[in-house]
Amino acid sequence: MPELSLAVSATTRAQRAGEVAGRDYKFMTRQEFDRRLADDEFLEWVEWPWGEHRRAGTLWSEIERITGEGRPVLRELETGGALAVKERIPSSVSFFITAPSEEELERRLRARGTESEDEIEQRLASALEQRKLAPQFTYTIVNDELERAIGELESLVRRKLATSRC
Repeated sequence: MPELSLAVSATTRAQRAGEVAGRDYKFMTRQEFDRRLADDEFLEWVEWPWGEHRRAGTLWSEIERITGEGRPVLRELETGGALAVKERIPSSVSFFITAPSEEELERRLRARGTESEDEIEQRLASALEQRKLAPQFTYTIVNDELERAIGELESLVRRKLATSRC
């Protein structure tokens, strides 16, 4: 949806093969992240319990850049970050996107091949806890079949954009 602009997250994790700094993430040191956090430069942020306690978050400057262009902001967030945005920006619309089952989620994590066995176990436990938060989101989409889920998401976003411009 070209009318949306994806806000690029800042992260302290290492850049993966194929990722482009500034497009996929704003990569920064833990010290820079801490400084910006202390200066209240983040709309939201999260520290993952896996992978050496890596952090990620959305800088206010990224939101201001996009809204300054007169465009709606799209964020891809963990549940904690999404709920923090909803608290700080009550008019925001949130989507909880979930795998159809725990077994399918595990299969997808293993197929990625980017996490260790411990990280996979931690992510699965976290996902089960996160599912309990789904009712706090504006919409829930089950990603059982990719094209169907994308269609549902796009339809909901287009409806929301149409009503917000009236």
